[in-house]
Amino acid sequence: MPTSTSEPLKGRTAIVTGAGRGLGRAEALELARLGASVVVNDFGRPGRDGTGAADAGPAEQVAREIRADGGTATVHTGDVADHQQAEELVQLATDTYGRLDILVNNAGILRDRMLFSMTEDEWDSVIRVHLKGHFNTSHFAARHWRDRSKREGGPVYGRVINTSSEAYLAGSAGQPNYAAAKGGIVGLTTSTALALAKYGVTANVICPRARTRMTEDVFAGFGEPEAGRLDPLSPRHVAPLVGYLASPAAANVNGQLLVVHGGMVAVVERPRIQAKFDTAQDVFTYDELDALLTPHYKDRPPNETFAAAEVLGLRHG
Repeated sequence: MPTSTSEPLKGRTAIVTGAGRGLGRAEALELARLGASVVVNDFGRPGRDGTGAADAGPAEQVAREIRADGGTATVHTGDVADHQQAEELVQLATDTYGRLDILVNNAGILRDRMLFSMTEDEWDSVIRVHLKGHFNTSHFAARHWRDRSKREGGPVYGRVINTSSEAYLAGSAGQPNYAAAKGGIVGLTTSTALALAKYGVTANVICPRARTRMTEDVFAGFGEPEAGRLDPLSPRHVAPLVGYLASPAAANVNGQLLVVHGGMVAVVERPRIQAKFDTAQDVFTYDELDALLTPHYKDRPPNETFAAAEVLGLRHG
């Protein structure tokens, strides 16, 4: 299918979950600007913890913005963490536009609490929306692409863009549920990339930093925009990367983790071995491990975690 540089996604169909506000809204608008027909999914609950009455208003408003700008959009207000409703979302895209080409998983909630204070429901609900929600939509999109590939006798066009977080990279003491879900999303993405590559589908994951309803307290007083300048934490800094990853130009980008914010994109390597120790015997003993590992960690602070975010200068503050 021919495309232009101004509309590289012309003729493509995209789903964006959690697209009623914040990052999802910016991403849906960007994909539409690049020519895609967009299914705007948002459950619409007003609380960032996923509480409150469902409201179609946010998704409808984004769809209206897309149409007012000359684009094409339809609305789905189901819960992507519900397996059946996720199937209905993918079915809506294929019924309305004939097929699905792009899936952007963005929907999520927050229920922050320290590990020792967190309730079972606070854990389960965040894992359900973030991790299960990503799985549900990816599952049905993957089935669609596999079936199309079999029918058409070769690779098809498919793009999955998932949303993780720096909370996975650097840890977040008050968000064990969120950090775990976001780490799981990275694992899901790399598995998806490997499983679907033969069908022509890529899967990548981003760690965005943006000032939204979800992060308003985290970023209060952090990186405030200068007068007349775009907020460095605006979701508009994130959306172009999603548009690129959804495009034909990103055909060779697969299974990658990218951090994005404020005019910066960082490609994060997979973990590498920092040090290696071999036993001088058949099996390690306690004393041998003590002699090898204790000196290695002697001068490190006890709260040091993976260094990726530190190296990239991405920690908040």
